[in-house]
Amino acid sequence: MLENKIALVTGAGRGIGRAIALTLAGYGADVAVNYCGSEAKAQETADEIQALGRRAIIVKADVSVPEDCERMFKEVTDQLGAPDILVNNAGITRDNLALRMSAEDFDRVIDTNLKGTFFCMKLAAKQMLRRRSGRIISISSIVGLHGNAGQINYSAAKAGVIGMTKSLAKELASRGITVNAVAPGYVDTDMTAVLNDAQKEAILTQIPLGKIGSPQDIAEAVAFLASDRASYITGQVISVDGGMGI
Repeated sequence: MLENKIALVTGAGRGIGRAIALTLAGYGADVAVNYCGSEAKAQETADEIQALGRRAIIVKADVSVPEDCERMFKEVTDQLGAPDILVNNAGITRDNLALRMSAEDFDRVIDTNLKGTFFCMKLAAKQMLRRRSGRIISISSIVGLHGNAGQINYSAAKAGVIGMTKSLAKELASRGITVNAVAPGYVDTDMTAVLNDAQKEAILTQIPLGKIGSPQDIAEAVAFLASDRASYITGQVISVDGGMGI
């Protein structure tokens, strides 16, 4: 489905990003694994991709820093080739009620989750325009669609990702480049592992399918959008949330 395609996945050392990287590789893509924190985790992802018979490299970059993003794209292009697929997955949380949230915690989440996505979108678009093809897929969140108490910064960033997705889709559509977003609901990752049993039970009552999602659920939606099967889909947000947003 993705044979001979080159993908760059940000924040791919663990969780949803790792599942996306491995899934794209499973469908035939070579993958650049971006990380900012743990090199060991990123290398584990790359090793598994190579075990699938695909090429993989790891690239350290903080997506909130434009110079890091520029260096990352150069490294990927030099070692694998210009990306056909960009998945903007890197993100952080700094949760607190609005009245208690510091300007620093607000800015940090916006810098990484929103501005980092913009920086990578811009660099990918520049390369894809030359080839008149490409797929840009960004990970938003149900929180970006519906909000969540204690996450005003995260909600703003993820809603902004949706706005950027729709705007960029209109800018690039005439060149054969699609731009979409995936909005996960509650997914079993390190971010949700900190919830206690009572919190998880409360969440389950809000999910019509009655279960928390897996990183693989998100990865399969991304793989579909990255493929030719989704060639007539652009500017859209696919919610993968067990019906939570109904």
